[in-house]
Amino acid sequence: MSPSETSSVPYVPETAFGIWFLRTHTWEHHVLRVAINDLKRLIDTPLPAAPVIVDVGCGQGISFRLLAEAFRPRRIVGVDFHEASLALATNAANACRAQCADIDVLHGDCAKLPLPDASADIVFCHQTFHHLVEQDRALAEFRRVLKPGGVLLFAESTDAYIKSWVIRLLFRHPMQVQKSADGYLDMIRRGGFSFTQRNVSLPYLWWSRAKDFGLFERIGLSHPRPGKRRETLVNVAAVKVG
Repeated sequence: MSPSETSSVPYVPETAFGIWFLRTHTWEHHVLRVAINDLKRLIDTPLPAAPVIVDVGCGQGISFRLLAEAFRPRRIVGVDFHEASLALATNAANACRAQCADIDVLHGDCAKLPLPDASADIVFCHQTFHHLVEQDRALAEFRRVLKPGGVLLFAESTDAYIKSWVIRLLFRHPMQVQKSADGYLDMIRRGGFSFTQRNVSLPYLWWSRAKDFGLFERIGLSHPRPGKRRETLVNVAAVKVG
């Protein structure tokens, strides 16, 4: 990574383990695929037959094929700041041209997206926001590039997960900006988006339970229930207001 890349925006470099993990079967099938299916289920507003999707923090582009399968988009635009990942994202885009012929991969900061106003039907933000230092600016950018009535698909890990010892050991994040599920939902609502409880889910997936990775529940020693547990994930399909 070049010095100009690390100094141009507030940035916390990911660990080598973290970059490797984004290429694993676990990431694609147990994290990314599950989130896309859940987010699609949460949408209750009409979408264009062939939407334009902006994937903010697209990383290595593993999401492109899954988004193409889920939404049959006319165009996908992937944006990321990590140049080495973008090289892999370009390969991923080329590999799924048959599913979506128009895929662009752009180098850019989520707090200053290299896209025009009202150019997207969907902004897809999956496990990106907890990496961002300038979260308010990024959310404003997501709203700016969405068309009126466009949908923000937001899937995020909460502070309960990011601040767990195993995640702190293996990954790197800006700890001062981490939020609870309610904190993220309040931020999105204040940022000019609308949603109801039916547009929100609080998955409690095994990989997000860093204390025991769901083992205690599987063997019957723990029965965590919503409202009586520390939520580790939050998904929301929110509509741009105005």
